[in-house]
Amino acid sequence: MTVKDITKILEELAPLSYAEEFDNVGLLVGDQNSTVTGVLVTLDTLENVVDEAIEKECNLIVSFHPIIFSGLKKLTGSNYVERTVLKAIANGISIFAMHTALDNSNSGVNAKICEVLGIKNPKILIPKTGTIKKLTTYAPIAEVENIKSVLFKAGAGEIGNYSNCSFSSEGIGSFKPGDLTNPSTGKIGEVHFEKEAQINVIFSFEKQKKILAALFENHPYEEVAHEIITLENTNQDIGMGMIGHLVTEMDESTFLQSVKKKMKTPVIRHSQLLGKKVKRVAVLGGSGAFAISAAKRANADIFITSDIKYHQFYQAEKQIVIADIGHFETEQFTKDLLVDYLIKKIPNFAISLSESITNPIKYYL
Repeated sequence: MTVKDITKILEELAPLSYAEEFDNVGLLVGDQNSTVTGVLVTLDTLENVVDEAIEKECNLIVSFHPIIFSGLKKLTGSNYVERTVLKAIANGISIFAMHTALDNSNSGVNAKICEVLGIKNPKILIPKTGTIKKLTTYAPIAEVENIKSVLFKAGAGEIGNYSNCSFSSEGIGSFKPGDLTNPSTGKIGEVHFEKEAQINVIFSFEKQKKILAALFENHPYEEVAHEIITLENTNQDIGMGMIGHLVTEMDESTFLQSVKKKMKTPVIRHSQLLGKKVKRVAVLGGSGAFAISAAKRANADIFITSDIKYHQFYQAEKQIVIADIGHFETEQFTKDLLVDYLIKKIPNFAISLSESITNPIKYYL
């Protein structure tokens, strides 16, 4: 298998188009057409991780965090980023990063946290905006059902738990083929009128390329009139954080003790306990202060995240318990998620879970 083959499989879980604009995801180092001897999955790509990849004969590192975040202007080995990249290049190792693409996936980072903590029926906490599009096109009446069928097969017409969604209206289309055309109907140089239907279908933004390819390949016209607009509808399957409920409610201290054990964190920083039972739990892996208001609006009893600053704890306002369990701790199980996913997809391939320690934060107990 090539690097491209494996990254294509990973994009089925978390398309790179899901990533936030500030992020740097995808193939950061290497040739997408190179043959892969083995895959090492890690949370961070550091020098010791590259050493581990060399030892395990893995020439593709699948990393959650990108080692190259801002632009590199030189490669002299003057810092840990440059040294890591240089070592990877020198040893023919490719690096692929997923980061916020996996954060925004409904089967990604936050779904894994919910699994570990026993949170049931999780839903996206902050749905990603601008992700639902509408395609409008026109086709001869006799071709409408075929066009809709291929669009549905390509992923159009899906919203929530509904599929094959569309709207059609009939009318008369007109066109005049020019001298260099090869029209499927009508004559060159003459205005032609055709009974047509306007077809409208919605789709999730990452499917646009595939849907348009299906439209152009199957439409009878030489020139296919179409337009795409972005809708205000909320996509409940893509976004940051998740919220769900515990099977059995418990008091705050008992729940925090459970979180401490399951998430393997030595310490939890939290806002004032409210003396209430915990039933609804919101989670967001990594830095999650921006989601405090969303967790409150969703009536969460507690919000599990990391990197909360001093004054941000005040935002709890005795409405919610904010619990900072550590950045690494919220994301540590992500590599297990990726390993399990890849083994399921390519069971007879060498997939390794990195054993290297990459957490830069140490605790004095």
